[in-house]
Amino acid sequence: MLSRVSDTLRERQRASVIELARSLESTPDAVKGMLALLERKGRVRRLPGGACGGCGKCGASDLEVYEYAGD
Repeated sequence: MLSRVSDTLRERQRASVIELARSLESTPDAVKGMLALLERKGRVRRLPGGACGGCGKCGASDLEVYEYAGD
């Protein structure tokens, strides 16, 4: 599953936690754990927030966006 998260981000370059969870048929919490491990290894990085327009309808997982950082 860890390699699937990495491969998906490699293909898309950027994705939110919820997009990854849907794509991998997993839960946001499971994906967050894998992203944390990949981030510690330097393979992905979390992008700063602020892409939201501020309506308040988005969940926290929608706003957490990660990008592929390489192998």
